[in-house]
Amino acid sequence: MAKAAPTVDALMASLDHPMKPALQRLREIVLGADGGITEQVKWNGPSFCWNGEDRITANVRGKDAVMLVLHRGVKPKDAAGFAFDDPSGLVTWAAPDRGVVTLKSVEAVDAAAPALADLARRWVRATEA
Repeated sequence: MAKAAPTVDALMASLDHPMKPALQRLREIVLGADGGITEQVKWNGPSFCWNGEDRITANVRGKDAVMLVLHRGVKPKDAAGFAFDDPSGLVTWAAPDRGVVTLKSVEAVDAAAPALADLARRWVRATEA
């Protein structure tokens, strides 16, 4: 019998990391941004989905930061013609359709909460298949 995938709550309960409070706060912000956003475990961290497709994946980086990776799903997609405006300035773009937000404390997460919620809400809608 196959082993069931862990839930994000179970993953968080077992997580022993100094950035755990920041990661938990990020979960609250992203899930609260839109009632259609769901989550699952991906890359050993919370991944936020829109219509069942991964769109934003969180992880802890070292001991001093938490990251949100904005992407368009598991399979590469042609980025020609794709554009996304980030008025918050929080995103560092690795490609036109792949960005990273890095935050170094729960205070930084709280300070960016409105911008993060707006970013999450707009990103999942902009990347609909």
